[in-house]
Amino acid sequence: MTAKNTICVWYDTQAEDAARFYASVFPDSAVNALHRAPGDYPSGKAGDVLTVEFTVCGIPCIGLNGGPVFPQTEAFSFQIATDSQEETDRYWDAIVGNGGAESACGWCKDRWGVNWQITPRVLTEAMAQGGAVAQRAFAAMMTMRKIDHAAIEAAAAG
Repeated sequence: MTAKNTICVWYDTQAEDAARFYASVFPDSAVNALHRAPGDYPSGKAGDVLTVEFTVCGIPCIGLNGGPVFPQTEAFSFQIATDSQEETDRYWDAIVGNGGAESACGWCKDRWGVNWQITPRVLTEAMAQGGAVAQRAFAAMMTMRKIDHAAIEAAAAG
């Protein structure tokens, strides 16, 4: 059954490459289908891959090869919850190490320009507590690029 809601991510021409990369990195992820253009279009030719159906951590997505008109911005990101420093490191290193770039506070960008938040549950749980715990965790996070679980735990504990 097709999902009622699907995230559509605009790529220049490399939706298939991006989807295959995501499927290789994240659990419960796959490339499900490729659809080729039935005719020429502004940024491609008949027979080019136009859309890619894929899943990232169980969430259905479509990659659209729409050309360079609409580049990615931080206004959209995938947020991936992690349970350990090892898991955080694995996802962060895969994205950044495959032509991506680090940003601040757990954010990074893949080589296709798509933004990712690699967010440890220890951080979201500390933030959900509110008050002084959240303030300390937030202050610690603001100094980081990749989130350090132990430093967040220490800050939350005071």
